[in-house]
Amino acid sequence: MTPLSPAVSYDGCVYGSRARAGWIGQCCGVRKDRMCEFRAQAARRKSASRLGYNVAPESCAFSPMPLPRRRSIPVRIGNVTVGGAAPVVVQSMTNTDTADIESTVQQIASLARAGSELVRVTVNTDEAAAAVPRIRDRLAQSGIAVPIVGDFHFNGHRLLKAHPGCAEALAKYRINPGNVGRGSKRDPQFAEMIEIACRNHKPVRIGVNWGSLDQDLLTRLMDENSRREQPADANEVMREALVVSALESAKRAEELGLGHDRIVISCKVSGVQDLIGVYRTLASRCDYALHLGLTEAGMGSKGIVASTAAMSVLLQEGIGDTIRVSLTPEPGGDRTQEVIVAQEILQTMGLRSFLPMVIACPGCGRTTSTYFQELAQKIQTHIRHQMPQWRKQYEGVETMTVAVMGCVVNGPGESKHANIGISLPGTGERPVAPVYIDGEKGPTLKGDHIAEEFQALIEDYIAKTYLRRAS
Repeated sequence: MTPLSPAVSYDGCVYGSRARAGWIGQCCGVRKDRMCEFRAQAARRKSASRLGYNVAPESCAFSPMPLPRRRSIPVRIGNVTVGGAAPVVVQSMTNTDTADIESTVQQIASLARAGSELVRVTVNTDEAAAAVPRIRDRLAQSGIAVPIVGDFHFNGHRLLKAHPGCAEALAKYRINPGNVGRGSKRDPQFAEMIEIACRNHKPVRIGVNWGSLDQDLLTRLMDENSRREQPADANEVMREALVVSALESAKRAEELGLGHDRIVISCKVSGVQDLIGVYRTLASRCDYALHLGLTEAGMGSKGIVASTAAMSVLLQEGIGDTIRVSLTPEPGGDRTQEVIVAQEILQTMGLRSFLPMVIACPGCGRTTSTYFQELAQKIQTHIRHQMPQWRKQYEGVETMTVAVMGCVVNGPGESKHANIGISLPGTGERPVAPVYIDGEKGPTLKGDHIAEEFQALIEDYIAKTYLRRAS
C-alpha cells in the first residue's frame, strides 16, 4: 500500500495522499459559481507538474459537495414536509409561558418571520394546553401558517386527553421516551399519547435526550455490557441506549397503529463527537426522518460553534432532515438568533438559500478605517430588511452574492466572483470604490454617500436580473 504523504496546499487546492496516491484534488472546496475555468486548471496542472506530482484530469478527487442525502420516509407536518426529497427544514422553540397567549403569539410570529418553518411550544400545564387552540387561531388571523409542535414531558398523556382542542390544534407531538413514565406506567401512558395522535392523524417526534434517558433501559444495557468478555466503554453504552430507546419506542408506536410515515426521531446530546456518533449509528439502522440538534449547546459563540461543528459534519454526510440550533439567549436577547444561525449553517454549506450572502473581508493593517466594516453591516442589514419584500417580488433573489471588500489585495477579485461587489479603498489607496457586476467593472463610487449609492445599485441589479413573480 502506498504510504500516506503529507498534504500540500498549493493555489487553493490540496495535494497529497488524501486523494488517490499521487493525484491532485482539483478545485477542492470551490463554490459552484466560482469553479476554475480551463486556463486556471491548466496553470495549476503545469505548476503542480513542476513540483513532481501526477495531475488528475479535469475532475475533483475530493467532491466539494455534500454526500447524497440519506434516504428517509417523508413526514407531513401541517403544510411542511420533513424528510424524503424535501429540503432540510429549520425549526425553533419558544421560551414564553405558553399560557401567556399574547407573548407566545408574538414570539411565534417573530420566529416565523425570521424563517422558522416549524415552531415548538411547551405544553406542561392545563392552562398551556387550553391556550394552544387560541394561539393557533390568533396566528391564522394574522396570516401566519407555521405549524405548531407540542412539547410534552411527564403529563402529556393526561393533558392531551383532557384537552382535545389542544390535541387537534397541534401539528405534531414531541414525546420523550425517558419522561413518559417509569416502570409499569411507562407503556400505558406512552400508548395513550400514541392513540391520541392516531385519532387526530398527527405525526410524532420520538425525542430522546441523554439528560432524561430511560434509566431502566440504560441499566439493562449496562448489565448486558458488564457480562461481555470485552465490555464496551460506558460512553458507548450510553450512546447505544439513546439509539435503542428511540428505535424501540418508534417500533412500539407503529404496533399501536401510528404510521411509519408519521414518525420523526431525534437523539440529542450536548457533546459534538457524541452527537456525530449517535446519529451515524441511528442513520444506519432506520429510514425514519431525523431531527438534528445539539442539546444545551450554550450561549453566544460557544453555542453557535458547537452546533455548527456537530451538525455540519452530519449534514455533509447526508444525515438530517430538520435542524434546530438550541442557543441559550443572552439576557433580553432575540430568540430569532437560533433561526438565523440554522439558516446560515444550511446556506454556507450550499444546502439551501434563504437570503443573499454578503462576503466581507475581516480587515487588517491595510484597512485601518472602519468604513468598510460599517458599510458591510449596513448592506447586511439592508438585505435582511428588504428580503421579505424581494422574496414576494422576485424568484431566486436569495441566491445572490454581494461582496463588500476593504482594499485592493482581494477586493477586485472577490467582487468579480460575486454577483455584485464593491472594493473599497484601503489605507493610502485612492479614495474611490469600483463596483463589479457579474464580473465586469461597473461604476466607480466616491464621496459621502457610497452606502446609499451601492444599495441603489443592488436594488437595480435585482430588478434587472431576477424574474418578477406574477402578482
